[in-house]
Amino acid sequence: MYSLSDLFKNTSHDDSAFDTETISAIESMIYTKEQRGKIIPFIKCIIRKKEIRLTPEEAVRQLYVYKLIHEYGYDPENIRVEHGISFGREVKRADIVIFEKNHPNAEYIIVEVKKPNSREGKAQLKSYCNASGAIMGVWTNGQEFAHYHRKEPNYFENIPDIPKANQKLRDILHERWTISDLEAKDRLRDNRKSLTSLIQEMEDEVLANAGVDVFEEVFKLIYTKLFDEMKSTRDKSRVLEFRNYGDTDSDLKANIQALFNQAMRKWPGVFNDNNTISLTPSHLAVCVSALQEVKLFNSNLDVIDDAFEYLMSKSAKGEKGQFFTPRYVIDMCVRMLNPQKDESMIDTAAGSCGFPVHTIFYVWKNILAEKGIEQSHLFTAEEKPAECQDYVRDKVFAIDFDEKAVRVARTLNLIAGDGRTNVLHLNTLDYGRWSESTKAEEWIDIYNDGWKGLRRHRKDKDSNVDFMFDIVMANPPFAGDIQQKEIIYRYELAKDSKGKYASKIGRDILFIERNIHFLKSGGRMAIILPQGRFNNSSDKYIRDFIARECRILAVIGLHENVFKPHTGTKTSVLLVQKWDDDLCPRRDDYPVFFATMRKPGKDNSGEKIYVRDSQGNILRDSHFHPVVSHDLYNHEGLTEDGIAEAFIEFAKREGLSFFGDARFSEERYRELVSGLEVSEVMLSRLENYFTLGAEYYAKGYVYAARKVQACRKSETLGNMSQILTDGDHGSPEYFDDGIPYLLSETVQTGYIDKSKIRYITPEKHETLRKSLTHPRDILVTKTGVYFGKSAVMPNDIPEANMSSHVAMIRLKNEYNPYFVSAFLNCNYGYSQLRRRGIKATRPEIALLEFDDIRVPKMSDEFDSLIESITRQAMTARADSESLYAFAQSILNDAIHFTPRNPDANTSVVSFSQVFSTGRMDAEYFMPKYDELLAHL
Repeated sequence: MYSLSDLFKNTSHDDSAFDTETISAIESMIYTKEQRGKIIPFIKCIIRKKEIRLTPEEAVRQLYVYKLIHEYGYDPENIRVEHGISFGREVKRADIVIFEKNHPNAEYIIVEVKKPNSREGKAQLKSYCNASGAIMGVWTNGQEFAHYHRKEPNYFENIPDIPKANQKLRDILHERWTISDLEAKDRLRDNRKSLTSLIQEMEDEVLANAGVDVFEEVFKLIYTKLFDEMKSTRDKSRVLEFRNYGDTDSDLKANIQALFNQAMRKWPGVFNDNNTISLTPSHLAVCVSALQEVKLFNSNLDVIDDAFEYLMSKSAKGEKGQFFTPRYVIDMCVRMLNPQKDESMIDTAAGSCGFPVHTIFYVWKNILAEKGIEQSHLFTAEEKPAECQDYVRDKVFAIDFDEKAVRVARTLNLIAGDGRTNVLHLNTLDYGRWSESTKAEEWIDIYNDGWKGLRRHRKDKDSNVDFMFDIVMANPPFAGDIQQKEIIYRYELAKDSKGKYASKIGRDILFIERNIHFLKSGGRMAIILPQGRFNNSSDKYIRDFIARECRILAVIGLHENVFKPHTGTKTSVLLVQKWDDDLCPRRDDYPVFFATMRKPGKDNSGEKIYVRDSQGNILRDSHFHPVVSHDLYNHEGLTEDGIAEAFIEFAKREGLSFFGDARFSEERYRELVSGLEVSEVMLSRLENYFTLGAEYYAKGYVYAARKVQACRKSETLGNMSQILTDGDHGSPEYFDDGIPYLLSETVQTGYIDKSKIRYITPEKHETLRKSLTHPRDILVTKTGVYFGKSAVMPNDIPEANMSSHVAMIRLKNEYNPYFVSAFLNCNYGYSQLRRRGIKATRPEIALLEFDDIRVPKMSDEFDSLIESITRQAMTARADSESLYAFAQSILNDAIHFTPRNPDANTSVVSFSQVFSTGRMDAEYFMPKYDELLAHL
């Protein structure tokens, strides 16, 4: 039997929105014919009663026609396909039209399946409805459905479905829904949509032209609907109020405003008490219709996480270097730090409160498991035991300096915390001026309960410097510098080696020190930082500070796509535990756990990548969340064990306090590590300026380094060199001749590409004497797409200069540059360059880092052999270039019939003469070819 999955492969249509019975029925009707050596599928159209070639859109049409007849009960006599709709003199064909039973010529419902692009398809559908007078429309591409009620021209209301043949439209609109109905008919689940996509549709249809703050108005609606869902979850018989039951638009607005007012009383401190919904009644009606069939509550609130991330990004949140942390990264951190119900935690750069919310969920699940209470799919909305409520009230805190972020965070935390929240609007770094906020009456009205709780965690009851939290988790903003002296002077990390304070310093650097201040002795921290903090030689002092204050537990290198589309900055998670005589006794040496994320979780555009089954369907967990493809942890057995599971075994073996007496399994640990990019390195063996980058210690790099170290003799480039420098940091003007100037693209693997050489004036050259190159100097590209290529300067370029993207190594006389250059180009040499070049965005190696690159010492005979082979390769390349130039020249001569100069003792030779003789004697060609011909 011909499969629809084969037909839909590599197209924008599919059949995932249809049930298996419908799919099987259509597949049973398909037959194939051979045409021009190809197997072509056909089907007999249910409505037209004739043979039709089966294309992807035709298959979706036949699926929906079958659904109309067998599920909705419509008479095939009232259905037409490819029905003409008149637009003045022009007639366009609608895919499917259902006519009124009692008025067989009146269009009732129009179905459009042609356009995979939803925006174009829906616009076309609405134009058909307006032109024909049909009061309902359906758009589908086989993946999802969109149902519309045309209330008036150009005003379409989302409806949950179309009526069956024995129903009226009012039966759909006036149906009273409970939370069970919402659960059974959830639009996001059934239509494979996201809340973000619905918000975008609302923007397209009404919000963009409504003259309102989109963030504020959508925030109010989500906030109100969450409250409505929570009330109905706790009273299953309650009728949902966030719904248009056929009221007038004015009545609907009054109802939604009243519900919003109730929500503000239940969850205070997010909106002003006198806040009102600013949308007009008609605009509000469209938005309510779009959201009313969506269930926002689920087990981890990820439905609204994504929506708030979208809304916040529209408010330019990323300009401050703040980006929402993907929830799978948060869940990994929470699992690795293993928070307990008697432990306190804080997020000092809360954003949307992901770390606190997911910490709450993690601890609650353990509490419910202890009590034998099963966790349902409505976990977040259900009433919790007192122990769960007490945990949120007493143990979980968050701080952020962005007012919009705090409001989002408080909303999520209020929901997750069952009406309790300790999210505070404060500047974490500027704690010296907290009193300006904490004494303000308006601030106290909103945040006083949380502030009282935070004060109870201070180490000194009269100081806001040090606190006593068990856990700190944060993704601090890493864009922009702090320049205020009153802040800088409070931090040790703002000092240089001489104790002088910097005039400005990276925001994330101060967060490292500040977060350690929040930890009690033995407390533990997970913090996300830009990659440079782990690798840059200039940031070694930061790493030294961390090692003095804490035990470094782990570094997890995140994929560069994790924070896209907002930024492609490479980041890592650092896990530490503060030294404590009991919980974390100080040790001079210990192993550090390093891991690198291999599966990105997102594509290059920032869209999530989901795990799919063998049929290509997205896998969903027990709460119907789509499962993201990553290797950070095991998602309900639907993905393999990941980095978190490997770290947990590592923590058990090391006896880390927060995993208690849990038994370690060597066999399980080895099995986990074998399938992941995981390694361990002793603190004393950390290399290259105390580098902590996870990728630096990737298995391949470590293996290559150990192989070189295992050689009988080896030496560092620093000891082998008499000069190590880089080139000009300016941008000189280039000329047609002069002194050769080498750019990064000039240096290729094993040779200098002379076609890429630029030229500068002798005067400019005189100002750049420090980067002067001579024959036998080694050149290495330091950065960019040409990173890590090495070549020896040839003898026919006696003197040259170079750009700052190129490093020059002049070896001591006893070392052979051809051997060293060849080594740097081979796997074991390039591996050392590449691991030192791991930076936040593109590979880049600092000049000082060349010093520690280790080169094996072979015999003089072996070095000479490598030099001989390299020189032969260079000669062969030069010959091949000359020969190819020869081929181009004679081709040009043949085409253009270039006449010869009589004074050059040559004759004019025609193209036909060359071919008629079958010879290529030198006398037929210009003297410049003689040497080349000798090579042939």
